[in-house]
Amino acid sequence: MPNILRLAPDDAHENASWDAFVSALPSATFFHRAGWQRVLRGAFRHDTHYLYAKTGERITGVLPLAHVKSLLFGSSLASLPFAVYGGIAAEDAASAAALAEAARALGKQLGVAHLELRHLERQHPDWPEQDLYVTFRKAILPDEEANMLAIPRKQRAMVRKGIKNGLTSRIDEGVERFFALYADNVHRHGTPALPRRYFELLRREFGADCEVLTVSAPDGRALSSVMSFYFRDEVLPYYAGDDEAARDLAANDFKYWELMRLACARGLKTFDYGRSKQGTGSFSFKKNWGFEPKPLHYEYCLYKRDAVPQNNPSNAKYKLLIETWRRMPLALANWLGPFVVRSLG
Repeated sequence: MPNILRLAPDDAHENASWDAFVSALPSATFFHRAGWQRVLRGAFRHDTHYLYAKTGERITGVLPLAHVKSLLFGSSLASLPFAVYGGIAAEDAASAAALAEAARALGKQLGVAHLELRHLERQHPDWPEQDLYVTFRKAILPDEEANMLAIPRKQRAMVRKGIKNGLTSRIDEGVERFFALYADNVHRHGTPALPRRYFELLRREFGADCEVLTVSAPDGRALSSVMSFYFRDEVLPYYAGDDEAARDLAANDFKYWELMRLACARGLKTFDYGRSKQGTGSFSFKKNWGFEPKPLHYEYCLYKRDAVPQNNPSNAKYKLLIETWRRMPLALANWLGPFVVRSLG
């Protein structure tokens, strides 16, 4: 049986070995990278437990975990908060089983209400599952025009509208323009914004693998922005924000086309549109781009609850809270948001 060890956040040699394993393992994702441990600790002060299986002198599996303690939503252990994917990434069944057992024991030791593993594929058929989310992934064709023609006609017309409107895109060094658009956007939807420090830490930790692209009007006004992650030959647009004028100018569609166009030029192979809740506007938007949904498998070990938690905006009991947040002044929402959102994940 493999040994289960814990990754020290600042041990450069251990972190490099972890990342080398993640980079080489097909089932691992950007969210398995070791740097997330430092980001979660630095931005949210979450206790992290990065477990890895070692067989002989080799790492054979990893499981990044964070302990989220919340007065509003209770105590949980998750892989990984603020990530769409995570869970166990292992090269053999023995390592996967050892990591799952270690996680279950850790959850019990910490006294959490539940353990949540966010898998792309079902790993524990006997565990309760959350079936709310899907992901959208599609191959990037090697030719720019072929990618344009692969977009369904109606959505392609929106991209061409953005081009006709004289929109331009630029890779930003900082997060200033992105954060202003993002914070305003989520406020209009009635949800708290993640703190600006979180995005700054992502840029600092992942460098060129965390990039901000911003779309501007001909007069230079920022209209739409997206923070994307790069992993192997994939691009994952992850956080985004739009000005209210973006819709009429087709800036949102243009933004994702520019991201795809640049990814094509870099020789990347996969465009990962990320997670959406079924039945939402985001779900429909991605479908309209010709992407097909694939269910995500969020698996739970329940300790102190009888059912899978529903801590998401689709839950009717949060409707009043969402409406109240939407009416809150933006400056107050941006100040208060980090205290609330650290408990969500």
